[in-house]
Amino acid sequence: MDGENTGKKLISDLLIDWFSRYQDLLSDLIVTLGVPEAQRPEVLKTLTIIVPVVVLFFVFGLLLLVLKKTGKKAPPPEEITPSVEEEPGEAAGEDVGGPSEAEAEVLSQGLEPSVAVPETEVEVPPAEPVSIMGRMRAGLAKTQAAFVGRLDELVRGGRGLDDRLWEDLEEVLITADVGMKTTLELRESLEKRQREGKLTDSAGLRAALREEIKERLNISAEKLDFAACSPFVLMVIGVNGVGKTTTIGKLAHSLVHQEKKKVILGACDTFRAAAVEQLGVWAERAGADIISHGEGADPAGVAFDTIKAAIARQADVVILDTAGRLHTKVNLMEEVKKIRRVVDRELPGAPHETLLVLDATLGQNSLIQARLFQEAVEVSGLALTKLDGTARGGMIVAIGNELNLPVRFVGIGEKVEDLRPFDPEIFVEALFEIA
Repeated sequence: MDGENTGKKLISDLLIDWFSRYQDLLSDLIVTLGVPEAQRPEVLKTLTIIVPVVVLFFVFGLLLLVLKKTGKKAPPPEEITPSVEEEPGEAAGEDVGGPSEAEAEVLSQGLEPSVAVPETEVEVPPAEPVSIMGRMRAGLAKTQAAFVGRLDELVRGGRGLDDRLWEDLEEVLITADVGMKTTLELRESLEKRQREGKLTDSAGLRAALREEIKERLNISAEKLDFAACSPFVLMVIGVNGVGKTTTIGKLAHSLVHQEKKKVILGACDTFRAAAVEQLGVWAERAGADIISHGEGADPAGVAFDTIKAAIARQADVVILDTAGRLHTKVNLMEEVKKIRRVVDRELPGAPHETLLVLDATLGQNSLIQARLFQEAVEVSGLALTKLDGTARGGMIVAIGNELNLPVRFVGIGEKVEDLRPFDPEIFVEALFEIA
C-alpha cells in the first residue's frame, strides 16, 4: 500500500510540475505578444483550455491518417484468443459457484476434498534507501560527465603543465558553466601553486582543482535556522518556469514531516492563473495551512493576512509565494518591495529570508538573473532547481565565487525528498568521485 501511495504521489508531483511549466510557458508567451496586463489572466485561462484541445484534435487526426495509410485494422472479435483459458462451465454460463458432483460425493462421506495449496510467495526485501551522496551523485551525473570526465581525459598520459593544458582546462570549466570570471581565477590560483612548487605535474591537477572549488563554495555552507525566530518568514521570488511553487511545496513537506514545524503558506502569486490552486494542492499534501484571496487579489494584502494568521495560530514558519516575474519589469519588482514593507510593518525584521529560485539548466543566464534580482531586492539565499537535468552544474561554483550568496537548497530529482539543503562537501565529493 505504501508503494502504491508513493507511486500516486510521484505521478501527482510530475503532473503538477508539468502543469506549472505549461502555465509559465503560456504566461511568457502572453507577455512576449504584448497583451495588456489587465487582460492577461483572462487570456491565459482561454489559452489553457484551447491549446490542449487543439493538440488532441491534431494528434487524433494524425493517428487516423497513419492507420488509413498503413491499412491496419483491428482484428474481428472472433479472431481474438483469450489470454486465460476459460474454466469449464464459464463459457456456457453454468453456475460454477458450488461444488461439483464429485466434490459433493466426497463431502457426503465426511472426507476432506483435496485442495491445491498455493505456492508461498518469496518475500523480496525492500531496496535500501539511496544515501544523500548517492542521490547527489545521480543528480550531478551529466555535470560530472561534462566536467570531471573531460578533466580526466585532459590529464591522462602525464601531460606537462604548459600553456596548452591551461587553455584546455579553461575550455572544460567554461563548458561546465563555471563562468569566465571564476574560470580565470581558478587558472590563476592553480598557476600560483605551480610557481610555488605545490603543483608539479598534471597528475596533481585534479586534487588541486578540487580544493580550489571547495574553497570557493565555503560561502554556500550556511543553513537556514528556522528556529531563530517564531514565526520565521521566508519569501520566495523568481521568474516563471524555474520551479518556484514546487520548491515551496517540497520545502513545506520537509519542514512539517521531518522537522515537525507548523507551516503556513501565503498564496501571494495572484497574477498567474491556477497558481493559488497549485499551491493549495501542495499545502494539502505537505500538511500545511494556506492563506489565499483568489486570483487577481492584492499580493500585499494576502501577505498581511498570512502574517496575522501565523501569529494567531502560533505557526513556526511562514512561506510567501510571490508571482513569477521578469527581473527586468520595474513595476513587478516594486510589488515585491511592497510585500516586504507590509510584512516588516506587521512583524519587525521579516522577511527573515528572501530566497531566489534559479533554474540550473539555464547556466549563466541564471547567474545574470541572480545579479539583477540582487540589485533590485535584498536576496539573502538561493535555491537551485533541476540540477539533475543539466551538464551545467558548475554554475554553483560561479554563484558561490561571484555573488557571495549562500546556496540554501538544491533540487536533484522529481521526488518530494529530492530538495536537499546544500552541502558543499557532499557536492564536491559527488562531483569528483566516480561511482
